[in-house]
Amino acid sequence: MKRSENIGLCATCRHVETIVSARGSTFSLCQLALSDPRFPKYPTLPVLACEGYEPRPERPREED
Repeated sequence: MKRSENIGLCATCRHVETIVSARGSTFSLCQLALSDPRFPKYPTLPVLACEGYEPRPERPREED
């Protein structure tokens, strides 16, 4: 199973920041939690529904 499948909505949310610990563990930090107590700082994954979810804007594709 790919990591994006393990974390659910967070995989494509504009508010997520991926944190990698010194030991190599990966965590999904919800930036909304820094200003809104309704959101957990490190949500239990996979997140299947979230009021704060906003899709991350797609990057323009580079043309060859």
